[in-house]
Amino acid sequence: MFNSNRDSLRQFYFDSWQKFKNNHDLNPLEQQIITVVKEHPEYHAMLENKEKALDQDYMPEMGETNPFLHMGMHIGLMEQIGTNRPEGIRELYQQLSVKLGAHDAEHEMMECLAEAIWMAQKNNVPPDDSAYFICLKAKLRKLK
Repeated sequence: MFNSNRDSLRQFYFDSWQKFKNNHDLNPLEQQIITVVKEHPEYHAMLENKEKALDQDYMPEMGETNPFLHMGMHIGLMEQIGTNRPEGIRELYQQLSVKLGAHDAEHEMMECLAEAIWMAQKNNVPPDDSAYFICLKAKLRKLK
């Protein structure tokens, strides 16, 4: 559906938001996006200002969070949990959700997912499911 062009991906978020606001029918991916956007009211104004946000660079070293990356990670987690891939992820999510609530559990999981993706990119290897699960289980142990 998307090429690697960040503008195309971001445009899909803007279009989905506008369709939602105008009560138009949404396809399943648009529905997922809107589910995540509704959980992040801090991003609503940004989605209303396409001209600024489309080309915006977000610099982590300046303390900025990329809202598109953040929402995309939620969607990626939803896919993992829905398909239980890697196997066992759904159970870990459920355990974290009991302790933290669904949304906060996803935020905790995103830290582990981001680390797994970063290490895979750094080492030019597929993500290490074992390391991902070790990180998630460590978060669970801290909550007990």
